[in-house]
Amino acid sequence: MSDDGAREAVDPQVMRDVLGHFASGVTVVTASTGEAPIGFTCQSFSSLSLDPPLVALAPARTSSTWPRLRDIGRFCVNVLAEDQSGLSAAFARSGSDKFAGVPWRPSPHGSPVLDDVVAWIDCALWAEYDGGDHTIVAARVLDLGADPDRRPLLFHRGRYGLAEHSGA
Repeated sequence: MSDDGAREAVDPQVMRDVLGHFASGVTVVTASTGEAPIGFTCQSFSSLSLDPPLVALAPARTSSTWPRLRDIGRFCVNVLAEDQSGLSAAFARSGSDKFAGVPWRPSPHGSPVLDDVVAWIDCALWAEYDGGDHTIVAARVLDLGADPDRRPLLFHRGRYGLAEHSGA
């Protein structure tokens, strides 16, 4: 044990399994390059501040899309709906045309808002911080909207939707 009472090393698989019990929403972060839209799936997203209006997201350091979005400086966080797991999977892939056949419209600031999402948050990059194997991104909210009739896509215990309890 270390001086603070924590184990010296936390097994990454145990950490993934334990934290998988926290249900999270699923987002696709999008931007317009001027030539073509780009985007990636991001499960690590949350509200950060009301004054100023900020959100936080955490793309993996291995992301090849985040550096391109960072350079643009503006992007849209699309909160996926429960019937959009296919979009989550498509935008998680590397090297493909992620927008092929995906209907969208430009946000007030020009970033892609995917059709039928639960909510969208138009953002400008505010700050970045070291987050280990991820980058912690704080973004200023420029505009946003939601469809109260849509239900969110959840990710829980390694799969979409809430995993059923298998205990007594």
